[in-house]
Amino acid sequence: MILYLIRHGETASNRDRLGLGRADVPLTETGERQAAAIGARLAREPIERILVSPLGRAVATANAVRGERPITLEVREELLELDVGVTEGMTFPDMRAQHPEFFAAWVGADGADTVMPGGESLRHVYDRVAPLIGELRAAPEGAIAVVSHNFVTRVAICLLLGLELDAWRTFSTDVASICSFELRDGRAIARALNDTCHLERVAAPAV
Repeated sequence: MILYLIRHGETASNRDRLGLGRADVPLTETGERQAAAIGARLAREPIERILVSPLGRAVATANAVRGERPITLEVREELLELDVGVTEGMTFPDMRAQHPEFFAAWVGADGADTVMPGGESLRHVYDRVAPLIGELRAAPEGAIAVVSHNFVTRVAICLLLGLELDAWRTFSTDVASICSFELRDGRAIARALNDTCHLERVAAPAV
């Protein structure tokens, strides 16, 4: 079985480098073009199921992936992005200045277990995504797309590859990226990580 992990296209928060978790912000025009580019890239793949986060930016991207396929999007609460609490919409300098103890712990050795101020930790995301990854490992042959978010995708990669959660910092998942895996006999074989080749012709709108 082939599994595609897809991060949604650009939002204004991504563009402006602001903290983004559960806020339901839409795709920018660039993000919409990125989503369309993902859809074009995967148009000929035999995708039979699309699982998606409830947040609008992920649903919009998933609709682009679905294209003309006669399938229904499967909205899964497990795929909600990390709850970043009061840091939602904050710049990183402001986050560092207003929550220095949290920031020091977040960038430290125990970052995966550090709870966002008023939110959750990556460990919480891991615990809710793990059963879903187990479900996907047991899926029959075919192809499945999972459209979600930065932290959810990183956690899913750790789960698929049997990595400790602390390994989430060792790879990137850019906006509108695709990570693909072959699932065989319960094992996951990485085919591509953080693939953004389909975005080469997607430019920001002229100002």
